[in-house]
This record gives sequence, C-alpha cells and structure tokens, in this order.
Amino acid sequence: MNALLQTRGLTAFYGDAQALFGIDFQVDQGEMVAIIGANGAGKSTFMKAVTGLLAVQPAQILWQGQPIGGMSASEIAKRGIALVPEGRRLFSSLNVEENLLMGECAERKGVWNLLRVYELFPILKQKRLQASTSLSGGQQQMVAIGRALMSNPALLLCDELSLGLAPIVIKEIYSAMPRICAEGMTVVMVEQDVSKAREVSSRLYCFQEGSVSLQGVSSTLTAEQISQAYFGLPNKHGAALP
Repeated sequence: MNALLQTRGLTAFYGDAQALFGIDFQVDQGEMVAIIGANGAGKSTFMKAVTGLLAVQPAQILWQGQPIGGMSASEIAKRGIALVPEGRRLFSSLNVEENLLMGECAERKGVWNLLRVYELFPILKQKRLQASTSLSGGQQQMVAIGRALMSNPALLLCDELSLGLAPIVIKEIYSAMPRICAEGMTVVMVEQDVSKAREVSSRLYCFQEGSVSLQGVSSTLTAEQISQAYFGLPNKHGAALP
C-alpha cells in the first residue's frame, strides 16, 4: 500500500496548552480508517492540524511523502484534502446549492460535480434553492459531505458524521459511503459510535488524551482491547488514565 497521509510525532497546541502528544498515523490509498476516543481525546484537533486550521511543524505531516504541516487551509484543500467538519459549518446566508458550489473553490478537476452529488443525495436536489439552515440535521450533513466532495479530494476527512443524528439518518448517510469510495476515495472518519467505526473501517486508531492508545485492523481488535484503550491505558506523556 502507498501512504497517502502520514503524521510523525505530531504535536499541537492551543496557546500554551498541549493537545496532541506525538501522534503517529498513516492512511494508505483507498483505505477507510476510523478514529475513536472519548471527548477531549484530540480527535478534532488532529483533523484541524491535518487541514491547516492549526499550526504545526512542517515535517510532522506528510502528504504523498511531502511535508505540508503548517500550510494554509486553502493550500491543503488544493492539494486534495477535504474536511466534513464537526457541526457541519454550513454558510447560513447561502442556499443548499450555493453551499455545495463553495466546494469548487479548491479548483480541482474530478468526477464530483452537482449532478453527482444530487445523484448521491436526491433530497438535496429537491431542496437546492432552500436556505441550508431550513434543512434537518441529517440533510445538512449531506450538504456538508457534498460540499467536501465538490472539491474532488483524494482524501476525505469526516469529523463526527453521526453526532446528534437519528439512527435511520445515520444509516442513510453511511449507506452512501461505498458509492463515495467506489472510485478510489480515501476516507478518515472520526466516529463516536465505536461499533459503527469498527463496521465501516479497515483499520482503527483510538486516541486517549492526545496520544494513540491503540491501533490495528478493525476486524481483529477485541471489545476488551478497545475498552482498555478508550478508558484505561497509561498514555505516552505519563498521566494515569481513569
């Protein structure tokens, strides 16, 4: 497998407060990798660091072997990394279609366009002229995914896709993932539902207080291993975990 994205000893700070403590992570071309962990484990901080929303050292993040740490978010998007952010972060002043078209700002060529997004999520075509804030939470999540796909990324980062959504909506959104991945899309997802994370991913990382407490092939990790990594193992910077 060819490494698409790697982090090496990734550290991140909010002012003087350190949030990530030496994260080593890799996702290969065509993989779907899940990241799990309790609130405050560093999952969203990791996503922010990778997408240029948080300053880090250049060599700590490698994209296709080249350092990109600390680049601007717009430059990273143009290189082929797109984020579906936690909370969706739609533009409230724009309608559904205008929100989707914002994804074209990355100016990347590829298979994803309005027609393809509307085929993936037909309800968005019906509501394309409505204010994005008038949609249900699940429909807004579809807009956020579609907007990211419109940038034609090589790597799609999804931060808490299922957060706050009803089970039937979660099922609908996840049923779209095989079609998204069918043409070689690589996906990294932060997921609060551990069972869902194991089900949809090929490999899994567990974060605990800013460090990696477990990683492995999703299908071979036991519930006990995951539980210990989630709650009980000492982390790399020396603090005992509950």
